[in-house]
Amino acid sequence: MTERALKTVGMLDEEELFRLWNRFKQTGDERAKDALLLHYVQLVKRVVRRMMPKYNGYIEYDDLVNSGILGLIDAVDKFDLKQGVKFETYAIIRIRGEILDHMRAQDWAPSSMRKKLNTIESAYELLESEQGRPPTDERLAEAVNMSVGDVQKMLAKNHLFSVVSFEDALSTGQQAADLAMTEDQTPESILLRSELRRILADAIEELPEKERLVITLYYYEELLLKEIAEILGVTESRVSQVHSKALARMRGRLEKSL
Repeated sequence: MTERALKTVGMLDEEELFRLWNRFKQTGDERAKDALLLHYVQLVKRVVRRMMPKYNGYIEYDDLVNSGILGLIDAVDKFDLKQGVKFETYAIIRIRGEILDHMRAQDWAPSSMRKKLNTIESAYELLESEQGRPPTDERLAEAVNMSVGDVQKMLAKNHLFSVVSFEDALSTGQQAADLAMTEDQTPESILLRSELRRILADAIEELPEKERLVITLYYYEELLLKEIAEILGVTESRVSQVHSKALARMRGRLEKSL
């Protein structure tokens, strides 16, 4: 089912949801499944809004939403009502995973792009040092002889590149723990997952203050980049840069430890 087909969303109460889940799981009723998808499609939009800044341009919003909907469909099909886990928690992981797989399949991180990003980041740091405050996107674009739109698209690419790279490093530790698991948790799997949590906690603690604050607001308070920018009194593109640097530091710590 596509985003177009899911654009009319009907929110259901708990009793209606319970009946739909049971009907779908017991009989495979496609109408019940479609009603569930309509109800939960907002989860997809929520994940996409958190994963991409507003200044997108090379990966379209609709592409990410449609990828997320594939994850939502898979989550509805595979969700086990007997597991005692909230569907929203399970679905968000599957939706995010499908979007990340889509992003990995895109050819969006060539060396020429990384060179431009390094130029933009160096110019940003120089202007911030000279002016004593973060430069506007307009001033930054002028400094690197690019249009504002092109600068923002490059920063959006850097944001998503950092997210995917960090997720790849994180999955290395998760896969190691998964390999140590059988049907029951083994002491090895428990230890590995505990160690992964410790490494992440240490990596966050070692971040510079501003980077640690952005990570806390983004991942723990679940704020959007725009909302974090308003709190810090800077541009959204600046928050994206800080976020990307923090993920790069944490990725380095994970790779070194794992």
